[in-house]
Amino acid sequence: MPITKLIPTLVSAIAAIWVVAIALVSVQNATPVSLMFLGFSSIQIPVGLVLATSTGLGMIGGALALSLFSKGRNFS
Repeated sequence: MPITKLIPTLVSAIAAIWVVAIALVSVQNATPVSLMFLGFSSIQIPVGLVLATSTGLGMIGGALALSLFSKGRNFS
């Protein structure tokens, strides 16, 4: 079996592990936190929501970067 057939399975497994890890951390640490960026402070939100949002944005950003920088390359 070629490795290219295993890549979607590995990506799905990694995403599933991240979802489980976020769920565990958010259940164990439900205290609200406030984010600060460039001197601005956000409202207090749970740590799980911060983790889920940042992971989701990171996965979307990674997928967009991969699609932008892999034009012209054939991975099959």
